[in-house]
Amino acid sequence: MILPIVAYGDPVLKKMGTPITKEYPNLDKLIENMFETMYNAFGVGLAAPQIGLPIRLFVIDTTPFSEDDDLTTEEQSTLKGFKRVFINAKITKEEGNEWAFNEGCLSIPDVREDVFRHPKLTIEYVDENFNTHVEEYEGLIARVIQHEYDHIDGILFTDKLSALKRRLLKGRLSNISKGKISVDYRMRFPDQKKKR
Repeated sequence: MILPIVAYGDPVLKKMGTPITKEYPNLDKLIENMFETMYNAFGVGLAAPQIGLPIRLFVIDTTPFSEDDDLTTEEQSTLKGFKRVFINAKITKEEGNEWAFNEGCLSIPDVREDVFRHPKLTIEYVDENFNTHVEEYEGLIARVIQHEYDHIDGILFTDKLSALKRRLLKGRLSNISKGKISVDYRMRFPDQKKKR
């Protein structure tokens, strides 16, 4: 089932996500719905807060990035088919010199900005079967993980921009909250006037 994606301005996007257990109701169905929602919106990652749930869960599939001709064959093959479910994730280490990459977000449509992040990370998490993993990632996969991880900590990529950039984006962000934007996927807007 395709779920509506919560738009910028909704308080759920600023909440620290709470850990979940394997008894979380209908977890398998939720994960399935999150992947379906993400694919429908042509995203490469989706966090539970983006569908209105303040829990520590996000899904990733970097396959669309593998079609970038600017990448090496090795980078393309690493990204192709990288599909994971991260539950109760904790980034334990970030390494290397931060690098800029133009990021977007399904909750903030039509806004893209350069964000600086570390190129390498170590993350602990459990998967959909509640098996524990400790893994290292780098490059674009690390960046997608960092972006989605921020969501479960109540952080948006716009929070990482300079004060000047945020001021320049204020009108566009306000319009997103009000639903004054055209998108190709279902969204829920916090400040949209109720239809009579």
